[in-house]
Amino acid sequence: MEQKKQKKNGIYQTVVDQITGIFFPVINIITAASMIKSAIVLLGTFGVVSTQSGVYQIFYAVSDGFFFFLPFFLAITASKQWNTDLYISLLIPVAMLYPDITAILENGKTLSFLGLTVPSTVYHSSVIPVLMAIGLLHFVEKPCDKYIGEAVRGFLKPIICCLIVLPVTFLLFGPMGTWIGDILTKIFFALYDWNSVVAGAFMGFFMQPMVVVGAHWSVVPVSISNVANYGYDVIMPLVGGAVYAQAGAALAVGILCKHNKEKRQVAFQASLTAALGVTEPALFGVNVPMVRPMIAACLAGAVGGAMVGAAGTHCTSFAFPSYLTCVAYVGPGFVTFLLSMAVSFVLGFIFTMVQKKYLFVAQK
Repeated sequence: MEQKKQKKNGIYQTVVDQITGIFFPVINIITAASMIKSAIVLLGTFGVVSTQSGVYQIFYAVSDGFFFFLPFFLAITASKQWNTDLYISLLIPVAMLYPDITAILENGKTLSFLGLTVPSTVYHSSVIPVLMAIGLLHFVEKPCDKYIGEAVRGFLKPIICCLIVLPVTFLLFGPMGTWIGDILTKIFFALYDWNSVVAGAFMGFFMQPMVVVGAHWSVVPVSISNVANYGYDVIMPLVGGAVYAQAGAALAVGILCKHNKEKRQVAFQASLTAALGVTEPALFGVNVPMVRPMIAACLAGAVGGAMVGAAGTHCTSFAFPSYLTCVAYVGPGFVTFLLSMAVSFVLGFIFTMVQKKYLFVAQK
């Protein structure tokens, strides 16, 4: 029994170490890009800087551009973590984000590959497809290094790797997030027709995990379409609490990291950027690797979503929910919407704090 427990803990710690090894090298860049983006959008919203000015466009480009090309950064860190050839690894996001490919696959169209349909998929800002591709590349490279002669390995190995990894990525790894998002969206609308409170709790719980796997890009066009066709949307208001629950959980981790200054700093920074509406630093730098804060945040987000579902809050224009964009949510249920984000933040903090003796970081 004790051996099984140790084995389970060993697997858990291995997964945590792998996730940390991939995201930690770029977490400060994620945080910096998040803060630049939040600041420049805020300045543009209040007219301090014109959204047509070079200042706005350049700083928005460096911040939003980082998230757009995130697969490149993850290909580099995953390559180092899993010992793959760096330059072959970079060929994968090159194909994923090639303009002609994104113009087709990110606009609801499909490609045909040897008689198979390549599904419409959003690859910019994605995480899971490139990581799964680099993981597969690790196993493809091994026999190449073993059986291909050194004289021809330099050019033959990249060709073989691309022939195997790229089709699997475009046909399977890439569409997975879209499939998950489509399934969860259908479940949400079925629940909303039955009970808006339950639907709110469902979306509040699952939205941030959807961000992790890139499935949230399936929800975005639905929300935009709702605003265009009906003049309002009910999805985005439900996930405001989920955003601030991540901030609360990250803040709790920062307080618990008394003996690890580096993690403490990252957690505090991630909490701040999540409070500004950008959750990636909190997700990838803090809550997902530690698992328990992520679960705590999802539960807190479910409470916030249920509150908004009960109030029937709508947004009249598309905007990712935060206090900075709350003007888009003015109307019936607006006060509950604001309250739900505060409640979720507090609950995310509390739910994480009560687990302190189980948190790996708290034992450091």
